[in-house]
Amino acid sequence: MATGWVYDNAFLAHDTGPGHPETASRLRAIVTRLTDGGLLRRLTNITARPAVRAEILANHTAAHWERVKDICRRGSGLLDPDTPISPGSWEAALLAVGGVLELCDAVLDGKIANGFAAVRPPGHHAETDKAMGFCLFNNIAIAARYLLEQREIKRVLIVDWDAHHGNGTQEAFYRDKHVFYFSIHQFPCYPGSGTPAQTGTGEGERYTLNVPLDPWNGDDEFLAAFTDRLVPAVRDFAPEFVLLSAGFDAHRADPLASLNVSDEGFIRAGLIVRQIADEHCAGRWVSTLEGGYDLNALAVGVENLLRVKLGELAKDED
Repeated sequence: MATGWVYDNAFLAHDTGPGHPETASRLRAIVTRLTDGGLLRRLTNITARPAVRAEILANHTAAHWERVKDICRRGSGLLDPDTPISPGSWEAALLAVGGVLELCDAVLDGKIANGFAAVRPPGHHAETDKAMGFCLFNNIAIAARYLLEQREIKRVLIVDWDAHHGNGTQEAFYRDKHVFYFSIHQFPCYPGSGTPAQTGTGEGERYTLNVPLDPWNGDDEFLAAFTDRLVPAVRDFAPEFVLLSAGFDAHRADPLASLNVSDEGFIRAGLIVRQIADEHCAGRWVSTLEGGYDLNALAVGVENLLRVKLGELAKDED
C-alpha cells in the first residue's frame, strides 16, 4: 500500500512577513529535498480541498471562524502577536484542514496505507475560540473530530512530538474519552501548558498524557517517553486511528527550542508510532506538519518520516 502526500502551492501564499520563523521557505525546503532525492515521485499525491464551515465548526466556535475570515479578507493583520496573516492565508488555512481530511478519507477508503500532509499554517496551538502560536485552525483536532463524527472511528490517538505543547489540541479533547492525547515537549517553553498534572477531566480523565522535558536532554529521554509512557498507555486505549502532529523543532539544530533530538531520534520515534498503528489500527496513520524552523533539519526529518511510513526504515536499521 502506498503513502499519501498532500501539498499545494497555495500554502506558500500564507505570507507571515519578514523575519517570521514560520515561512513558505519551510515547505520549499521539504519539497526540494524530496524532489532531488527522488522520494516525492514514489508518494501518492492526494489533492487538498478547502474545508467547509461545518468541518471547521466541529472544533471551533462560529465567532472564531468569522474573525479569522474577516481579518484574512481585509488582507493583513494579526490574529495574535505571533500570528500574522496575508491575503493568501484564508485559502491556505482551509486547504490545510481539508488536505488532512482528504488523507484520512484516503486511508479509510483503502487508497493509501498512511499519509503525510505538508501544510501550513500549522494548527496545534489554535484553541476552539482563538488563533495563537502561528496557528489559525487546529488541523489535527478537526481531523480527529471528523474521524469520530463522520467516519465512525471510535477511538483516536493523537501523538504530538512538536517541541511546543499543543495547548489547542489538549483543550479540544480534555473532557473526551474518545481521543487520547500524548504530548512530549520542552518545559518551560511556549505556551506554558502541558504539565504532568494535566491529565484530562470528567470522562476525559487519564486520556491526556503530557511528558514535559528539560532542555538539552537529547534522544534518550525523548525516546523513553515513547517506550515507557506512550506504548503502555496505548495498549489499554486500543486506538483505531493514529494522528501525528509532526513538528521537528525538537531537533538539536532548531533555533526556537533546545531539546537536542537527533535525526536518528526522530526515526526511532517514528518507528514506534508506526508500530502502534500497525498493532492497533491496521496501519492507519496520518501525520501533519507542525513546527520545525531549521530548514535542513526540517527537510531531513520529513524525508525520514516518509521513509518510515514507506517501510524503508525498519527496526534492524534504527
